[in-house]
Amino acid sequence: MKNIDLSHPSVIPVEHWHALDNGLIQCDLCPRECTLREGQRGFCFVRGRKDDKMWLTSYGRSSGFCIDPIEKKPLNHFLPGSSVLSFGTAGCNLACKFCQNWDMSKARDMDRLLDQAKPEALAQAAKYYGCASVAYTYNDPVIFYEYAIDTAKACRALGIKNVAVTAGYISEAPRKEFFKWMDAANIDLKAFSDTFYEKLTGAKLQPVLDTIEYVANETDCWLELTTLLIPGENDSKEEIEAMCKWIINHCGAEVPLHFTAYHPDYRMMNNPPTPASTLEMAREIAMQAGLKYVYTGNVFNPQGQATYCPECAQKLIGRQHYEITDWHLHLNENGKGCCDACGAAVAGVFAASHGTWGNRRLPVRLNT
Repeated sequence: MKNIDLSHPSVIPVEHWHALDNGLIQCDLCPRECTLREGQRGFCFVRGRKDDKMWLTSYGRSSGFCIDPIEKKPLNHFLPGSSVLSFGTAGCNLACKFCQNWDMSKARDMDRLLDQAKPEALAQAAKYYGCASVAYTYNDPVIFYEYAIDTAKACRALGIKNVAVTAGYISEAPRKEFFKWMDAANIDLKAFSDTFYEKLTGAKLQPVLDTIEYVANETDCWLELTTLLIPGENDSKEEIEAMCKWIINHCGAEVPLHFTAYHPDYRMMNNPPTPASTLEMAREIAMQAGLKYVYTGNVFNPQGQATYCPECAQKLIGRQHYEITDWHLHLNENGKGCCDACGAAVAGVFAASHGTWGNRRLPVRLNT
């Protein structure tokens, strides 16, 4: 394991840690609460101890920058059709055996982070390319907390919005500051059982539920949830029903929920892909439970990708993959989205018209 080079510009001192009586220091950023000796790195690998302080080693360094459709995050009720500048770093504070971005989230070689950008450069690039937002994604932005927040501040100054794509595994104190700077978040609710989280992610369920409930009820950050359904692991009717009831009781019926299809990856190559019928079953269960906006992803299913009015069932937004095919929304005098047919309010953050970025994916290089 490489030592932390304090002279490298990507290494910065961080907060959210404290010294213990036994000579160790404890990281307080996430519920893992890693305790470190001198020279050790935490579970996430990008935060570590040097000279009796905690440092972040990936500040300003990225695995790459790409302009995506906002629906790819996935966010269906946040500026539909708009483009978002996406980036991540390396490492993760979860150990998901089914990770779909394992080449980045499990990377422990900082030299792979060839792209560099200061927060101000990222904000300026988003504005230059006409992106409505910047997304902190690919690996979990919780572990590059300071870099994400500094970038979010620079984006806010230029009128660019901020999107967190996260597993929500963050402690209470840093959680408040992090989501204060986020305009939207998609949180992975990976399952609704402690057994799943402990066995397949090396984490715990309750801290994730705490984060979801906090964002839904105590912030202005728009929230959507995603559950990757893995055959035989988290796709039982009973578990899906329990999860949907929890969401309604703790967050409300207007939080959009995305059920997405699993494909074999990383350390779970022997599990079969998720059948489309499982996604359709989950969507039906969620709607019967009372959730108003439920989607299916990673499969071609125009019905499961469309947004419908919760009052009159009018198709409000039609989608073909990430392309907007129908738009039957208008803004009321308060700037809120409403159904063209019946005038009912539609939860979300909408513009007067949808974006036209479509299915494009545009990798970009930042000259910093």
